[in-house]
Amino acid sequence: MSLPQVLKGRLSVPVIGSPLFIISNPDLVVAQCTSGVVGSFPALNARPKEKLEDWFKQITERLGAWDEAHPDKPAAPYAVNQIVHRSNERLIHDVELCVKYKAPIVITSLGARPEVYEAVHSYGGIVLHDIINNEFAKKAIEKGADGLVAVAAGAGGHAGVISPFALVQEIREWFAGPIALSGAIANGAAVLAAQACGADLAYIGSAFIATTEANASSAYKQAIVDGYANDIVYSNLFTGVHGNYLKPSIKAAGLDPDNLPNGDISTMNFHEGTTKAWKDIWGSGQGIGAVKEVTSTADLVARLTREYVAAKARLCSPNLAS
Repeated sequence: MSLPQVLKGRLSVPVIGSPLFIISNPDLVVAQCTSGVVGSFPALNARPKEKLEDWFKQITERLGAWDEAHPDKPAAPYAVNQIVHRSNERLIHDVELCVKYKAPIVITSLGARPEVYEAVHSYGGIVLHDIINNEFAKKAIEKGADGLVAVAAGAGGHAGVISPFALVQEIREWFAGPIALSGAIANGAAVLAAQACGADLAYIGSAFIATTEANASSAYKQAIVDGYANDIVYSNLFTGVHGNYLKPSIKAAGLDPDNLPNGDISTMNFHEGTTKAWKDIWGSGQGIGAVKEVTSTADLVARLTREYVAAKARLCSPNLAS
């Protein structure tokens, strides 16, 4: 395994809470980190851009206070997601704040930018780049990323179509560094399965939508609780990039989820206040059948941890070993 040094001894279960557009906020990030998983947020969630520095202050001060009060159980580090696509006019501003506050982990999406990697490395941070295939993985590492988020079939939001087993296997043929695996992971057994197929960490998003700290509507949270894999639709209509979305939200928007037209890259827009996807059209992965109730982040992480330990114990049982 190739767990980054910044994470060693800081996790109760090997999980990164994925950055959820609109939904992730300081309360969710702090709750994730103090529960023992990496909490993350998209920089673009802090709107207007001047609000981002306040978010950095909140998160660093609250996690610092936790560590001081719990020296035997320090919080996990946090991560910031940067959309490095050329349409993100805030990128330079937001990366400069990552440098100022020394964000421990930066997760980059929609393009590999060496200048972003260099900025994060300047203070000792690490960069994980999310990819949907082996080709993109190689490009990211060649350009300076430290590790990868392998976004496989079944992941929420912008997702790939390759089996997690195939994707991780192909990457592990040439890359020994850290890999987080994303794709329908919502219980502790799936976290262990991610490690068994060669990843170091599970990357979980949808399950955290149904938490009390998440900035999602009660209807959205309940749709996660009520939903199953068959309630997920894969489409590029809403942002120009293929992603997984909940059927009920598509129907509520007056669209037929079984007959959606194609979008294109021109529909992608990260300007302030223009994005309808994620707010009205709800992203979700296929693993939501494991989510049975809206609960606190601490309780969700505790459940994942119990299930992870139990899954390990089952694998070590005499019956399975034989």
